[in-house]
Amino acid sequence: MMAVKDVSSHSVGDLISLAGRSAVVTASAWGLGKATARRLAEAGASVLIADLDEDAAATTARDLSSTYGANVISVKMDASDPAAITAVADLALKEFGKIDIWVNNAGLPSFSPLLDLEEDEWDNIMAINLRGTFVGAREAARRMIAAAHGGVIVNVASLAGVRGISPGQAAYVSSKHGVVGMTKQMAIELAPHDIRVLAVAPGFCLTESTMHLAELDEETLKEIPIPGISSSRLGRVGVADDIARAILFCASDLSTFMTGTTMVLDGGISV
Repeated sequence: MMAVKDVSSHSVGDLISLAGRSAVVTASAWGLGKATARRLAEAGASVLIADLDEDAAATTARDLSSTYGANVISVKMDASDPAAITAVADLALKEFGKIDIWVNNAGLPSFSPLLDLEEDEWDNIMAINLRGTFVGAREAARRMIAAAHGGVIVNVASLAGVRGISPGQAAYVSSKHGVVGMTKQMAIELAPHDIRVLAVAPGFCLTESTMHLAELDEETLKEIPIPGISSSRLGRVGVADDIARAILFCASDLSTFMTGTTMVLDGGISV
């Protein structure tokens, strides 16, 4: 069994630096994934932007490359298609020579009440949120093990992965609980290969898909029945970079003695 390195003598700058490392971030043309790719590129990593929106992914890659001078490329990927995920892993290996960091960010919400939830909707959400996360982690781990250099896998779960939330979220809550459980089991099985597996569990965050809420005044915002808006204990709604910074922590050597755990990032809602 490989022993995780002791980085006690390293400077803070060295601990947070991702120079010389490569990362794949799924669903990273927009929102949380884009914010994560930005922080990883800023820290020095080469980054592959994998997203179903091919044009937006290419734009994000160009922007990050220009801003940080990093090697950032893009590719179209359907997170519900195992073959597409495998192809992304192969592309990262071809372009970067290795995979050090894999962030499973792709996810799909559900809104149907339990009694109206059809099997097709359930299957579609599971295909992206749970199976897509499994396949991404598996393919990343296979290549990390073959290269014998270890790595980090970060799974984006949700506050819905550690508790029930609002009505209409049965499929989403089930899938994200699965991500949290899978993270624990993956950590056990991959630790002997020096691969750490962590998850983050964001509460509600404003991203491009929810930014229309930002146009509302603060009092109106508090009336919207979304967990995390009215009950945040820190005085504001979360934003994508709040989560991206935590993912950077997980991916960096700042967190070398962590694996199998889920970081809850919810503004104190679950306290």
